[in-house]
Amino acid sequence: MEAMAARADFPIIGPACGHLCYLLARLAGARTVFELGSGFGYSTAWFARAVAENGGGTVHHTVWDQALSDRARVHLGALGLSGMVRYHVGEAVETLRRVGGSFDLVFLDIDKAGYPAALPVIRNRLRPGGLLIADNLLWSGRIFDLDDGSKETLAIREFTRLVTRDPAWSAAVVPMRDGLLVARLADE
Repeated sequence: MEAMAARADFPIIGPACGHLCYLLARLAGARTVFELGSGFGYSTAWFARAVAENGGGTVHHTVWDQALSDRARVHLGALGLSGMVRYHVGEAVETLRRVGGSFDLVFLDIDKAGYPAALPVIRNRLRPGGLLIADNLLWSGRIFDLDDGSKETLAIREFTRLVTRDPAWSAAVVPMRDGLLVARLADE
């Protein structure tokens, strides 16, 4: 999957961030994971492995494109992980609204301009004590460029402010690759 992403110049979280996501899911005992933006299944594989080792459960793979979903089915099937994955094709935040239940972990990697609007939906669906992991919080350093007023950069800054200033979240940005926000929702 990594070689395929490199050939196609398709963005994935990469092995270091993948392993960190796996480790966080294992430490949290995650058995229900919802991915908002799953690509062709690279991050899904890391979460599915963790869920399997946590005793089983479900990882929700969500993409906007049927071809990506089909490719993910092939990859995850080859890894023996497809039995615990539910595949959704559609807008990720709306899909999260529709799917029943609460989640131990939510992974956010959608269009960056949509990050702030996704947060209340995530908070509503994440169980107390659950984890939120969001990708691209460093945005290739653009968040530090005061002259960058693009809607994506402004949205990432706002999302980071919303999470880090809300006492319901304990959060840190891990400066690995393009930056992962890791946040724990407070217990009730």
